[in-house]
This record gives sequence, C-alpha cells and structure tokens, in this order.
Amino acid sequence: MGEVVSAAGRKRPFYRTLYVQVIAAILLGGLIGFLWPPVGVALQPLGDGFIKLIKMMIAPIIFCTVVSGIAGVTNVQKVGRVGGKALIYFEAVSTLALVIGLTVANVLKPGAGFPTAGEDAAKVAQFADKAKEQGIVPFLMNIIPDTVVGAFARGDILQVLLFAILFGFALMGLGEKARLVRELIDQVSKAVFAVVGIIMRVAPLGALGAMAFTIGKYGPAALGNLLGLIATFYLTSALFVILVLGTIAHFTGFSIFRFLGYIKEELLVVLGTSSSESALPSLMAKLEALGCPKPVVGLVVPTGYSFNLDGTNIYMTLAALFVAQATSTPLSLEDQLAIVGVAMLTSKGASGVTGAGFVTLAATLSVVPTIPVAGMALIFGVDKFMSECRALTNIIGNGVATIVISAWERELDRTRMDAVLHGRGNPGPADLIHATGGE
Repeated sequence: MGEVVSAAGRKRPFYRTLYVQVIAAILLGGLIGFLWPPVGVALQPLGDGFIKLIKMMIAPIIFCTVVSGIAGVTNVQKVGRVGGKALIYFEAVSTLALVIGLTVANVLKPGAGFPTAGEDAAKVAQFADKAKEQGIVPFLMNIIPDTVVGAFARGDILQVLLFAILFGFALMGLGEKARLVRELIDQVSKAVFAVVGIIMRVAPLGALGAMAFTIGKYGPAALGNLLGLIATFYLTSALFVILVLGTIAHFTGFSIFRFLGYIKEELLVVLGTSSSESALPSLMAKLEALGCPKPVVGLVVPTGYSFNLDGTNIYMTLAALFVAQATSTPLSLEDQLAIVGVAMLTSKGASGVTGAGFVTLAATLSVVPTIPVAGMALIFGVDKFMSECRALTNIIGNGVATIVISAWERELDRTRMDAVLHGRGNPGPADLIHATGGE
C-alpha cells in the first residue's frame, strides 16, 4: 500500500512519486496563501520561474515532434494512403475537440468572477495597447520568419511550426538519404524530453509557489473558480469520450465501454504517470491483439501522439478562455476563432509527456497577444489535476483512431475484435502483451 509501481515496473515509496509531491505542494501552497497571504504572494517567483522553464522548451519540443512525426512517414505506398486517412481523421476529431472546449467555456464561463486585482486589469490593458501599437500584421506574413535562427531565438511558435513542417516534408522527400538526419532529430527529441523530465522534478516547487500566490493574493474565493475549471474540464472530457468517441466507435462496430475495459491497465498506468506516452508500447500490442494490422498500428499510434491529442485540444481552448475570463480580457468571435486556428497548429507540437498540455497552452497564448500569458500562473497550481485527464483522453482517442483507420482500410479483424472485447477466446499471443507490461 505504501509503494507505487513506476512505468519501468520498479516499486518506489509513494512519497517519491511526482504525483504525490505535487498534490502535497498544492495543499501546502494553498495553506500558506490562506494563513499567511503576504508570504504566499512572496512565493510568486517559484511559479513564474517554473513557467519560464517550460516556455524555454516550447520551440525545440515543437520542432522535434513535428519533424519526427512528418519525416517518420516512410516511402512505402500503403503508408502514404494510411497516413493520409489518419491525418484527415485527426484533423476532423481534433478540431471538434477544440470547438467543444470553446463552446463549454462560453456556456459555463468557469473563469467569470475570478477575483483579480486592479493591477492585473492594468496589465491586460498594457497588452492590448501594445498590440494596437504594433498593428495587425497579415497572418501569412506573420508566420514567415526573417531567419530560422531568429524564429527560435524569439520563441515565435508559428514561425517554428512553419519551418518544422517544411523541414519534415523535405526529409520525407529525401527518403533514405535523410536517414541519419531523421535519427539525429529523434535522438535530439529524446534529449529535449529528458530536459523536460529534469524540469518537471521541480514542479512541486512551482506548484507550491503558484498556488500560494493565487490564494494569498486573491483569497480562498479564487479556489472555487479553479475547482470549477477542473470539474468543467473533467465533465467535458468524459462527455467527449462517451458521446463523440462513443458514436465513432458505434459506427465502426464496437462499444467504447468495452474498449475502455480492454485497455484498463494502460489507463491506470497513464493515470499514475500523467503521461499517455508511458503506455504506448502496451497499447500498440493490445491493438494488434485486438485485430488491427501491425503496419496501421505502427503508423497511426505514434503519429497520433503528435497529431491527435483530443484531451489536450479540449484543455487548450477551455483553459485559454478561462484565463481570458479570469483576467477580464474581452474576446470577440474573431479572437476565439483565432485561438482555435492557432491551437490547431500548436497542438501538433504536443507530446504525451507530463506537462505537455501546459506547454502547448503557453504556445497558444503566446501568439494571441490580447490574452496575457502571465495569466497562466492562475491555473498552474491545479494544472496537475487536469494533466491526468488530458493524458487519459489522448490515449483513448488514439486507440479509437487506430481501430477506425484499420476498419477504413478494411483490414480490421472484426471476428477477433468481437471475441476479445467480449472476453471470448485468446486475444492473441500472450507474450505480445506481457512483454510490454500489460498484465
């Protein structure tokens, strides 16, 4: 009872897990902010410093993941067809997730009435004035960098995305000639995410500072808004899985509830690590055992981790509008559509690692100047509670997508799928699942 099994299968004391540490830090931060408000406000640099560390990694993460996702499409003829279908599906469902998050935020308004201070309103006004001084730059011109290095140096996400997309397609076109470059980027990507892993070790300090500052400055009333945001996000994600993915599953010929039961071990791993990537090998093995062809599983699942993040998409539009509402930032319909458009791009740079949703939210807000990126500090203290839901929704969405694409290719073994989901017969080679830790 006092130990937690890590993704690698090793047991460690529960108090050494990041999940427990962040929860403890959040509770402690809230207590400090409530009992000693001046101390809580003084701890703001802890939260702000962690946010800066995360923002530091945005450009390299997006570049590496987008390039790897595009360049990883091999030159096999079938892969091109499967990849095209997968991208069409990803865009349709991901856009729907973004719109759902936006709609729910407009209807329930979880950030309305947040007790912001007058100085925050002044900061918001400064953002708006600065945007007006700069003028409205045509969108297409704004995403074209003067230099590639300049885009990375300024952290201009749209410009980094443009270069990453072009670079990825260039590597795809070069084929085997670019193998060494692809392998290099894959290794750099691993190193970049290793850096993110190091940064996440100080997440408890950042969470403590962010929560202490929020409660210390705005009072316990702010916590009600934050809890409302969490509840709204969980409810929206649950409805998305049951209604949207459930409807897609129904027309594909299987029950979403039986599928959730089939991958329950993977869902528990994701819940414990807050990372959908931690269950990737086991999920792929189970999808093959379910009756999906190996080539489709091998392409759709990894690609989906960059291009099909339904939970992250819901979170981005919902959280972006929460920050806008909490900081009393008025958003027109055009502004909200711009958020959706930008999020459609920035979400393609997300990954399954812990904190990636917060990274992509920062990327989205950074290109919508009317919303103060500093407002992210308001939700960082409770972001950890939403991380699990993002990861769970993401892995469910990618599992459903793989089955749909397999059926679209008319290569889904429906007899095996029906038997497996109903608990009849052998789902496939036992070593296929047990080798990846699915027990």
